[in-house]
Amino acid sequence: MKLSQNFTKTFQDAPKDEVSKNAQLLIRAGYIHKEMAGVYAYLPLGLKVFENIKAIIREEMNALGAQELQMTTLQQASNWTQTDRWTDDKVDIWFKTALKNGTELGLAWSHEEPITLMMKQHVASYKDLPAIVYQFQNKMRNETRAKSGIMRTREFVMKDMYSYSVNEANHQAFYDKSIDAYHRIFDRVGIGHLTYFTTASGGAFTQFSHEFQTICDAGEDVIYIDEQKKTAINKEVFTDEVIEQLGFSKGTVVEKKSAEVGNIFSFGGTKSEQLGLTFVDQDGSTKPVILGSYGIGVGRLMGVVAEVFSDENGIIWPESIAPYQIHLITIGGSDSAQQACQELYDDLRTKGVSVLWDDRDDVRPGKKFADADLIGMPHRVVVSKKTLEVDMYEYKKRTDKESKNISKDELLNIVAK
Repeated sequence: MKLSQNFTKTFQDAPKDEVSKNAQLLIRAGYIHKEMAGVYAYLPLGLKVFENIKAIIREEMNALGAQELQMTTLQQASNWTQTDRWTDDKVDIWFKTALKNGTELGLAWSHEEPITLMMKQHVASYKDLPAIVYQFQNKMRNETRAKSGIMRTREFVMKDMYSYSVNEANHQAFYDKSIDAYHRIFDRVGIGHLTYFTTASGGAFTQFSHEFQTICDAGEDVIYIDEQKKTAINKEVFTDEVIEQLGFSKGTVVEKKSAEVGNIFSFGGTKSEQLGLTFVDQDGSTKPVILGSYGIGVGRLMGVVAEVFSDENGIIWPESIAPYQIHLITIGGSDSAQQACQELYDDLRTKGVSVLWDDRDDVRPGKKFADADLIGMPHRVVVSKKTLEVDMYEYKKRTDKESKNISKDELLNIVAK
């Protein structure tokens, strides 16, 4: 991508009504557009990060044997009355609408009910199980407060996976594999060292759930971490009973602010019983299917990364999800500098390296450097009359304080790694 052809702009200041760091940086850098409080559009750069995160999640879900599908956002009230999750006193985040004939509909905030009802057409025998499906689907939640940028929104895309098993033992085996898969996802995104497997309240789902919480000053949760166990307990369930049950000690845990980046739930057979999803087992008996639910908010994860990996100058994207690997800058409008940049740009792309080229000829060098720091690509390469004279490139990692001159072979070696 050449910046001269990119319709988005960078901004010195964020909107005055935007208080979260992640949204301030992402808006200023041209990644997202704020439609209203809690509702954001993803611009081309932002969509690239978003899709890179999705690709990592998709690879790990497929490796578990899950199959991708796409359910609907519009929901029938009857899907949810059977499990007593339709009325506002039970679930207070519904967005509801109606057909022209007056039939009440909801805009899905989760998908356990409709997917389980759909499964009734495909599951009849133990031979049909396990069945594991997932989707990337819009969710709508009528949040009372939406002040955390893309970390808490009213419209968002969630990866939600659902496992259907013949018994608790088989379910637990898959549940444990999912925990490992989630850890791999967060490692690959770059926040694994900051993310803890956490026991929490199940809210509108179950009595208890498990979360993946990332240490983050902008987070809305407080967790108590046992560093030796590499696990944590959410403050909302940090009681003597739970502490004893999990083998924690109040004297060894550390309190930290955190942001939830994933959650998993075990429903047992309750929801299947409510919705009539049963199967005939090997002994001829009829049993409810055991359900598990596994979620990751894609935008929320992107927002947490922007919060954690940023400095006073802008965003610092991890290599794995950056929209481009190299931010290439031309300094000076000479034909030789432009030609050298064009040759490097073409050569890198031929080798499979993604490049964002700031080829703008009406922007001062200081602005180009500031934009590069704000936008946050992992590597910055500058071509100028000065570098051409010594047949080198000026190179700096986004995390480095100073730049250095390197040869083309050295640059290719860096990006190859």
